[in-house]
Amino acid sequence: MAGLETGTMSLTRRDVLIAGSAGFAGVALFSPPSARANDEALDLVEQLIGRKAMMSDRLHLIMPADFPTGYTVPMSLYIDSPMTEADHVRQMRVFAPRNPLIEVASFHFVPQRSLPRVSTRIRLAKPQHVVAVAEMNDGVLLMTTTWVRVATDGCA
Repeated sequence: MAGLETGTMSLTRRDVLIAGSAGFAGVALFSPPSARANDEALDLVEQLIGRKAMMSDRLHLIMPADFPTGYTVPMSLYIDSPMTEADHVRQMRVFAPRNPLIEVASFHFVPQRSLPRVSTRIRLAKPQHVVAVAEMNDGVLLMTTTWVRVATDGCA
């Protein structure tokens, strides 16, 4: 091109592909691996409760992905359940595997008398996958996880 100075940078298609690949690799290395995390969470629940849980779309754990302090991280937890005698949740528990005390919350429910939802704040020591487990009336354990990154240790 006419009028370009010799000190300008030109990028080839190869340069762009290499830079894009490096960026993708960086994201892959530093993103929380969800499949491995789910397997680790399933193993943790089996160790703590003594029974196997299964991942479920019925159970919802809502927390911010990034939070400035680990002292008061907001959390909402609910399950899709009619809360009838035939189909209800007995208990929901929340675990933070990287905290000094792993079980951070436990909630009990009564069919036809309570809504299966809670909102509260919990402490988190480090960035981690937070695990929620719901025990249904038939004994089935439903589980979900969410990644939360905190900037400060809320358990110190």
